[in-house]
Amino acid sequence: MLRTPVLGRSLWKSSDFSVSVKRMWGTPRSHPLRLERRCSQGPCVQRNQTDTGHPLWKGPVSVPGGTRQSPINIRCRDSIYDPRLKPLMVSYAAESCLYVWNTGYSLQVEFDDSTEGSGISGGPLENHYRLKQFHFHWGAVDTWGSEHTVDDRTYPAELHLVHWNAAKYRSYKDAVLGESGLAVIGVFLQLGAHREPLQKLVEVLPEVKHKGAQVAMGPFQPSCLLPVCRDYWTYPGSLTTPPLTESVSWIILREPIQVAQNQSFLSVQKRLCLLVGVLFCRLFLKAGVRPETQRLSQATRAGTHC
Repeated sequence: MLRTPVLGRSLWKSSDFSVSVKRMWGTPRSHPLRLERRCSQGPCVQRNQTDTGHPLWKGPVSVPGGTRQSPINIRCRDSIYDPRLKPLMVSYAAESCLYVWNTGYSLQVEFDDSTEGSGISGGPLENHYRLKQFHFHWGAVDTWGSEHTVDDRTYPAELHLVHWNAAKYRSYKDAVLGESGLAVIGVFLQLGAHREPLQKLVEVLPEVKHKGAQVAMGPFQPSCLLPVCRDYWTYPGSLTTPPLTESVSWIILREPIQVAQNQSFLSVQKRLCLLVGVLFCRLFLKAGVRPETQRLSQATRAGTHC
């Protein structure tokens, strides 16, 4: 079924929005073919309908009969403004940060989700959602690493902050499988200015170079990884790794954050490859960038509140 995306503007005029997008991102770079991400450290990882190169992929890349699979390509011109969308309210407690660990396919930072201390509300959400973890997706080259795309443009990396609906479910595991169980904020990363808050994560990477390794982070404020402007697109979708459950309210921030070249995960990864060998290198080059799901259009709404 074809769905029409939804765009949200508050006080912006249509022409102002177009100009702002060009100023923010420049001319989009199109990559119409996304079945292969070129590997700079050896044989390319081929993606097909049964093997995407991700350690978790052991079967089909989508849920049989699923109609809300993620990620998607967001088309600005097809987005529809929804005045019912509220501003996104973000409230994170730095002391709730527990540790960072190597999941075997990504860098993940875990948070204490036993209380309402860190979470989000507003936007498309009816309840408060607690922050569980955040992780990154990046590719084998710095120009191609984000899971979601905007008008066919890819970004070097994509940050996902994963939250669960504690008002409706008793645990994160239950929320993963349930309707409106999760809310994920997606943030695009692009190369540019040095981002000091990210440096703490970059510096800890050598300590988690092996699968399963973890190290305490101490206080860390995840909101420092969010852009100043919280305009967003939103759509109902799925997890992008197994079990691929369609339990996610996606909130994709329209403004990317900038990171320096030497802060990109690919750059750090290459340096670590020299230290720990090809195994680590291949593990992270297979890191998870799920191909766009084959949906012509998805109901994408947007809220503009800057």
